[in-house]
Amino acid sequence: MDAIDIGLAMIRIAVGLTFAAHGFNKFFGGGRIPGTGRWFDSIGMRPGRMQALLAASTEVVAGLLLAAGLLTSFAAAGVVAVMLVAACTVHRDGGFFVNGNGWEYNMILAAMAVGVAITGPGGLSVDHLLGSAPLFDSWWGLVIGLGGGLLAGIGLLLAFYRPTTPALA
Repeated sequence: MDAIDIGLAMIRIAVGLTFAAHGFNKFFGGGRIPGTGRWFDSIGMRPGRMQALLAASTEVVAGLLLAAGLLTSFAAAGVVAVMLVAACTVHRDGGFFVNGNGWEYNMILAAMAVGVAITGPGGLSVDHLLGSAPLFDSWWGLVIGLGGGLLAGIGLLLAFYRPTTPALA
């Protein structure tokens, strides 16, 4: 174990648990899945309840996997997919900065997850303990984490994003 292993663990745990917390909030906070589903409908992700369940489940599972360093590249793909959808549906019109409801936060979480997928999860990870870390880092981490996440996010947007358009006068 060295400083890189500790640094990677800190990044994985911070990003993963933050991501999972957002999913748990969709399940158990405020409006729960019904309220989150109505919100998804309002932003054009239809059907809203299904999108709420899919987003919350992906956030919890991908977040916990990333934090543990298990199936790290696939967890990164989940982060990228959800953050791409969020950036395109909720934060696109806010510009870059998060204080204007921009997509800065989405990009940072996705970039950190992909960075960990490329470097590998480090020695303090379940992937390392199982001996599977070298199978999915480096170029495979990039392809799976970034490529898979982009494909999934774009697929979700194409299949389910139906924003309401104002009536023409």
